[in-house]
Amino acid sequence: MLASNGYDLLIAGHEYPSLPAWRRIQETLGCDVATFQHDRDFQHTPDAFDGVRDRLYCYSPEMLSRYATHLPIQDLAVHLGLAEQEPPAVHGRDLVWLGRIDEQKAPHIAVRAARLLRRRIRLVGPVFDNDYVRRHARLFDADHVEWVGELGGPDKTAAIHSATTFVYTYARDYVEAGAAVFGEALRAGTPVAALTWRDGTCAQAALCPDTGATAVLPPEADDETAARTLADAIARTDHLDAVAVQEIGLRRFDPRRHFRVLAARPC
Repeated sequence: MLASNGYDLLIAGHEYPSLPAWRRIQETLGCDVATFQHDRDFQHTPDAFDGVRDRLYCYSPEMLSRYATHLPIQDLAVHLGLAEQEPPAVHGRDLVWLGRIDEQKAPHIAVRAARLLRRRIRLVGPVFDNDYVRRHARLFDADHVEWVGELGGPDKTAAIHSATTFVYTYARDYVEAGAAVFGEALRAGTPVAALTWRDGTCAQAALCPDTGATAVLPPEADDETAARTLADAIARTDHLDAVAVQEIGLRRFDPRRHFRVLAARPC
């Protein structure tokens, strides 16, 4: 019955092409399969992808390197569908950081950077590690920090849209497989200031001088150095125009463009 539908393409979760049952379905259908790698550590079977009919897509050069044996193709992931429109860009207020509150995401560095700049920062996301929050209580309890909690849908978009700059951080040993936040921020017209610990990351793949600033530090740099470097990156986003950022973001993170990339076989 499945084969009679005449599918040309299936877009599957990253784990499926390595499952025997899925491979049998794919052989029955005889169509192309495209998979975006959203897990930094998932181990595929050696024959899961051929780079032509069975294609693996990765967000960043860093992820391409991690999955090089599977002939990956680089593209920016788009985490929204058609007709999902953000409000027109405005020059917002304060800084915003979004994600889960834990050691891997390192929001304490963003909080310290905001303090150095004497700027307010809103933390949007659930607390995953209470011990981590307690270790950095002096930072997280400061007057310039607003705890928003977890938001979704229009409320999350509004929190990003109303900020002057989206601040992105993560831990030294963490690998970001493909963050949705870059597309969400740029499509809202909010430039991004990102701290990274090596070249080839998602931040560098997603951003350009017209949409944000990326600071790269060696992993051995201490947190205070990281915060000061991130503060400089935040300051470099102050001159960016929200309308121009949104126009670029809507083009760069366009769901139609993303689908066409996934649907096309390499030349």
